[in-house]
Amino acid sequence: MTSPSREHLQDMARGVGLRQVRLITGTIMFAYLVSHFLNHALGNISMEALAAGVYYHTEFWQFLPVAIVFYSACLVHAALGIWALYQRREFRWRAIEPLQLALGLSIPMLIVAHVVGVRLGQALYGHEKLYPQELYLFFIASPARLWTMLAVLVVAWVHGCIGLYFWLRLRTFFRRAAPFLLAAAVLIPTLAMLGIYQGGRITMSDYQDADWRREELSVQKLGTAAQGNTLDSITSGLTIGYLGLLGLVLVARGARALLERRGGMIVLSYGNGRTVRVPKGLSVLEASLRHNVPHASVCGGRARCSTCRIRVIGNHVALPEPSPREAFVLHRVGSDDPSIRLACQLRPTGDITFFQLFLPHTMSANATADNPARVGQERYLVSLFVDMRGSTQLAEKRLPFDTVFIVNRFLGAVSQAVLEAGGRPNQFIGDGMLALFGLTVGREQACRQALRAAALIAVNIDELNQFLSHDLHEPIRFGIGIHGGEVIVGDIGYRDHMVFTALGDAVNVAARLQDMTKSLACEAVISDEVRATAGLTEDALPAQDVAIRGRNEPMTVRTVDKTRVLATLLDAKRAVAA
Repeated sequence: MTSPSREHLQDMARGVGLRQVRLITGTIMFAYLVSHFLNHALGNISMEALAAGVYYHTEFWQFLPVAIVFYSACLVHAALGIWALYQRREFRWRAIEPLQLALGLSIPMLIVAHVVGVRLGQALYGHEKLYPQELYLFFIASPARLWTMLAVLVVAWVHGCIGLYFWLRLRTFFRRAAPFLLAAAVLIPTLAMLGIYQGGRITMSDYQDADWRREELSVQKLGTAAQGNTLDSITSGLTIGYLGLLGLVLVARGARALLERRGGMIVLSYGNGRTVRVPKGLSVLEASLRHNVPHASVCGGRARCSTCRIRVIGNHVALPEPSPREAFVLHRVGSDDPSIRLACQLRPTGDITFFQLFLPHTMSANATADNPARVGQERYLVSLFVDMRGSTQLAEKRLPFDTVFIVNRFLGAVSQAVLEAGGRPNQFIGDGMLALFGLTVGREQACRQALRAAALIAVNIDELNQFLSHDLHEPIRFGIGIHGGEVIVGDIGYRDHMVFTALGDAVNVAARLQDMTKSLACEAVISDEVRATAGLTEDALPAQDVAIRGRNEPMTVRTVDKTRVLATLLDAKRAVAA
């Protein structure tokens, strides 16, 4: 029998594809770039700070295991960039994506002279080119190289930032972290270039000193003219070879397109009467983009989401087998139906008919994912259901306007309590409401917020009862159900009628706990899981095992006669912790 840990590792391995390898290698290279830029920024302090920084920088990155990982990442990332140029059949995505590819492919041409001059010069001839020697070459001997180096700094940084943006934009924390990440993305390269400028000024001043020139510009550190010519020849050869490789890739793309057309065309039918003819080899998503057919794809065809999913109609046996990455994504969304495929990964070899599972007008291939939760995400949330008691009898004895006024005042008091506690009012269902906690905080904090919201609801409803005392025959009463668990959050609806909400068993259980407050004659029923996660003691609230419709096993819950007591329990827990 396979152990859970082994199954987890196997599941992770299935999710690793070329894009994940590109992400990992790119992250390693970006870490080097950050280290190098911070080192450059020390030039704003002094040349001594630059020298100290480069010592620790090289000690780490030239440590043999680290160096092997780093240079392997460089080679693999460059190779994957060239492969992406060949593999990608459609560039009609967002403009930022071909820009990222173009910037990445230009980096080797811009950086090769620096790498050969410093690293290869050290390996072949023992050159000791550090900041004094490099700044001398940039600012005095060959100023044109300075502009090339500044260009590669900007190009590499922008390329890396675009890649991180595509990766992080689907993360829940991205919206909160975006301002800080943007500040770092601007400040780090700015300080690095200012550090190079200040170091260059110091170097030009030191150059006037004959002793400095004799020590820093020696043959041992800079090498001889013949050695320089050899390194320049190697640089030219590598540059020409790289350009030739790119040329071969472009020729291969043209040859592939010709062969695909000769190999026959296939027909894709969208299930709504729209059909397109495309060469074999295109993915369904690429075919949609080529023929301007709207197709949902939040991640831009990177197999990081499932919004481009399609259901193939008819015989799906002849379809190509899903790649490990596609199988991983489909497994993550719980789709074991072989007729459901990712449009960005499926490259049909014959005619197919299908329909899209996500409407393209809500999520297009060019849509931004500035709010990742809205495109569908699984996460832990605490659901709080609150319902007004006796609203039916209230409506029977009052004018419609008066009834609506009272219900709105009730929902307003509840919403105010939820917001004050840190939650989010989500759905208003008649005289009831669903509130969500945990969209921006962890589990424990979400549970504590939900309990505090229940206590605040009691306070606000008491104040409302006093305000309406002359109009009500009896005070407004309420019932609350609270439960936490993994749910799916996202926008649900049609066209302009989309609402953000949560779906899952945890939400349904919270609603049923709210219903139980009637039979259990209490103001709130809380799952024991929420009580424990919030840090309340076992004896804080009375326990009871109840049967939940849809569940085989009884569930332990905690009943709360008066929800005001929850504030006291939470404050006592905080005092003990302090």
